[in-house]
Amino acid sequence: MADPEAVGFEHMGLDPRLLQAVADLGWSRPTLIQEKAIPLALEGKDLLARARTGSGKTAAYAIPALQLLLQRKATGSAVEQAVRGLVLVPTKELARQARSMIQQLASYCARDIRVADVSAAEDSASQRAVLMEKPDIVVGTPSRILNHLQQDSLVLRDSLELLVLDEADLLFSFGFEEELKGLLCHLPRIYQAFLMSATFNEDVQALKELVLHNPVTLKLQESQLPGPDQLRQFQVVCETEEDKFLLLYALLKLSLIRGKCLLFVNTLERSYRLRLFLEQFSIPACVLNGELPLCSRCHIISQFNQGFYDCVIATDAEVLGSLVKGRRRGRGSRGDRASDPEAGVARGIDFHHVSAVLNFDLPPTPEAYIHRAGRTARANNPGMVLTFVLPTEQSHLDTIEELLSGENRAPVLLPYQFRMEEIEGFRYRCRDAMRSVTKQAIREARLKEIKEELLHSERLKTYFEDNPRDLQLLRHDLPLHPAIVKPHLGHVPDYLVPPALRGLVRPHKKRKKLASKKVKKAKTQNPLRSFRHRKERRRPTAVPS
Repeated sequence: MADPEAVGFEHMGLDPRLLQAVADLGWSRPTLIQEKAIPLALEGKDLLARARTGSGKTAAYAIPALQLLLQRKATGSAVEQAVRGLVLVPTKELARQARSMIQQLASYCARDIRVADVSAAEDSASQRAVLMEKPDIVVGTPSRILNHLQQDSLVLRDSLELLVLDEADLLFSFGFEEELKGLLCHLPRIYQAFLMSATFNEDVQALKELVLHNPVTLKLQESQLPGPDQLRQFQVVCETEEDKFLLLYALLKLSLIRGKCLLFVNTLERSYRLRLFLEQFSIPACVLNGELPLCSRCHIISQFNQGFYDCVIATDAEVLGSLVKGRRRGRGSRGDRASDPEAGVARGIDFHHVSAVLNFDLPPTPEAYIHRAGRTARANNPGMVLTFVLPTEQSHLDTIEELLSGENRAPVLLPYQFRMEEIEGFRYRCRDAMRSVTKQAIREARLKEIKEELLHSERLKTYFEDNPRDLQLLRHDLPLHPAIVKPHLGHVPDYLVPPALRGLVRPHKKRKKLASKKVKKAKTQNPLRSFRHRKERRRPTAVPS
């Protein structure tokens, strides 16, 4: 229920162009974090703000940043063009997302405000050219920003007025501690700073002491996840690992879960095992893999948001694995280098209209559960989280539920009512598919996808720039087929469908096709078969007179 004393965007003294952009985004009222943070930021105060994922933290710092820049340009007669805003984020995907949000909010003042994203390491030359034009706001990861500062392609000592650290609680755990300390040496002594975070931990406290000056702390009194009327949370106990695969097969193949879903596992090897398993039953899915090029990962997210895919398999090991084993202070071990250390899935990435989050593997920490669950039930949309748990993991799940329930001690993870005996008929199919997904098949699948995505992202980059429609037709859920695929497994006979579900499920759901105009080809005809003899009419002969 809305607070009757809540302040709307129109009462915050914002530029009309910003209000128009906010209206175009469909935001009728500010969220709680926006309502509290924007007025304080416009007063020039430093902010330390904690709010749950999906609460609108990006707009909470982007709107005041744009307002302050517009005011400065409107008051000064001849304001020198310079970089006055810096946004630091832990991952490349978040950098691209933050830049996109700022650009949407600045859509009606694009001539006055320019935004640049310098997070991609492979575009250093083009980034230097962009930075020479001195954009108003620069977005990037600490390592890329420090690199440009050291090369003097970015100079902030005399111009920076606003510093934002988004997802601040992850910046240290991603190994950016040294980069952040080095970066601060290149900044002026006085500037306004915002720290936006989903949690307050000792890393955030350390950043607070490094960056902020007499900050206002916004620790909003809201639950870390939406309430039960918006987000339904369930647990289902699977006796064996095979039961987990069997249940997932039944849920997806019988369309018991409708809409788009995110499948979370704990390792990259598990994500490809799951994808190859689903391929056996003609269930298309994408793997969001940190080993893939940045443009491929962003393209997968973009097409998922547009509705081209219904299922994405993701891992948060790159993001939160370090929190389990101990904070990673530095570059990490040799094993961490396989995937991009600046590629993260569970936190911050804005997946649109996710109906369900399936924790196929139990999250390693309560934090990981919260960040996974935060991918659904965003804004005012409903959502569901279903966690698969083995009997040996029950105590760990109880720890997660204890944190979620807080002082109320009320059960949060309700039991998922599902009778496993009704899908016993599918067990032999499940075993057949699991036997086909070997370690060799998984290695081949990973290698094949990386090769294909590198080809698409590098050699065809200029082609796709000239032919954007062909990029839309590029799919990431096509079968990899390193495992032996048995076509009969893709069909579900009616006699195997549980009696209670007959007539309700759609086991023969076809792959969603991309919209493309098909040109009907004229049928080629065999002239020897289509030839028809036409009898010539005889002209009447003239009668001689």
